[in-house]
Amino acid sequence: MHFSAQEEYGLRCLLRLASQSSDRSATLQQISSAEGISLPYAAKMMRILREGGVVISVRGQSGGYSLSRSASDITVAEVMKILGGRLFEQEFCDEHAGKEDTCTHSVDCSIRSLWRSMQSVVDRLLARTTIQDLVSTEEQMDSFVEDLVVLTGYLNEPRKAVHPSSR
Repeated sequence: MHFSAQEEYGLRCLLRLASQSSDRSATLQQISSAEGISLPYAAKMMRILREGGVVISVRGQSGGYSLSRSASDITVAEVMKILGGRLFEQEFCDEHAGKEDTCTHSVDCSIRSLWRSMQSVVDRLLARTTIQDLVSTEEQMDSFVEDLVVLTGYLNEPRKAVHPSSR
């Protein structure tokens, strides 16, 4: 499981815009150069983000791209939905059924239960994190995420799990 380059570069483009003053826009060339991505790929990212409603574009001499609203009002969950990034989708099981048309575990799958739970935790963390939160240093973000994880109870001491077969 992993996020794709599209999610990574899309977030980087948004962070580039969020780190500027709110009255300035950035050109594709500036975004591309600053983030080390090709101009066509930067254009693709900005088109997707504009169509998703988190970026606006202005044509003309002083045109460019800017956030459609405050970085503190745009969650990472919203951006990931626009960019298509999820770790687990139910369709995954259908697409990776093996030799058969249907997975042999389609009726009762303990693995699917784990993937769904992981996705739920990730979704909740991303929904609580804004683009403004990401405009920080790695050390600051490490601290923020740790606090967020502790606050939500995801980092509590591991409980002594009862093996499912002994219930």
